[in-house]
Amino acid sequence: MPRYYFDVSVGDDFTRDDVGFEYENLAVAEAEAARAAAEISQDALPKRRTSDVCVVVRVRDGDGLLLFTVEVSMNVRRTVRALA
Repeated sequence: MPRYYFDVSVGDDFTRDDVGFEYENLAVAEAEAARAAAEISQDALPKRRTSDVCVVVRVRDGDGLLLFTVEVSMNVRRTVRALA
């Protein structure tokens, strides 16, 4: 079974995956990377002092070739309006 490596960036923090995960095929790895990115972004939001969250999961194969990237970002902007 192929091994896939998930390198994760949350803002300026980067974690390189040196162990990897075995999945049946690329489609399964992609679905798992999307699930992981969503879960990491949900966990990161309450811990950050800013209203911006960006999680990037870069998936490599055993040769180090970048196969695909999953990015989840959320940006909250407040708008101040004069009350009528």
